[in-house]
Amino acid sequence: MDIDQTKLKKGTTTVGIVCKDGIVLAADKRVSAGYFIADKKVQKVFPISDNIAVTIAGLVSDAQLISKLIRAELSLKKMRTGKDTTVKEAANLLASIVYQNIRKFSAVPGIVGFLLAGADRNDNFGLYEIGIDGSVTLCGAFCADGSGSPLAYGVLETLYKENLPIEEGVRLAVKAISAAMARDLPTGEGIDVFTITAKGVKQVLAQKVETRLV
Repeated sequence: MDIDQTKLKKGTTTVGIVCKDGIVLAADKRVSAGYFIADKKVQKVFPISDNIAVTIAGLVSDAQLISKLIRAELSLKKMRTGKDTTVKEAANLLASIVYQNIRKFSAVPGIVGFLLAGADRNDNFGLYEIGIDGSVTLCGAFCADGSGSPLAYGVLETLYKENLPIEEGVRLAVKAISAAMARDLPTGEGIDVFTITAKGVKQVLAQKVETRLV
């Protein structure tokens, strides 16, 4: 069945959590087209360099294109300078791409937002929210994006504590995404969780939720 990509809406839940020894990024796996579930196994968290990862929420085509662009830009910058891009530089570069994307004339508005997290060489960690308008917000503790974000925020506001170990951050991310899956229609099918530490980007959970007729 062919799905009209222009109808794929910003139905998702993504979460970022700052821990004492790294950052956790998590997201669900569902892609919706109105009330139709267009895909049940989409990964919305992935690395864009050895030390930086992003989550995506929004129009699928724009999210895919911008993700490829930022990955290519970071790779080119490293080849030209011989240095890794800092997390702050990467966040501002991604925001510039999003800003240009949303403001160009198009019959289909390119609405897409990102959470970006990474680790610099000096083990400084950064978590940023890139708004659909190209804005950049440094998240000191946690942030969430997508249609299920109000539900995720409820869990994060209640259970988050400063200096969480990364293992507890992973469990909190799962709880936040699970809360959104329970009540937000476009959020579902499973959870992907990544950690960003001094050792780099690593996927620590890929959990599916089966929905079958019996």
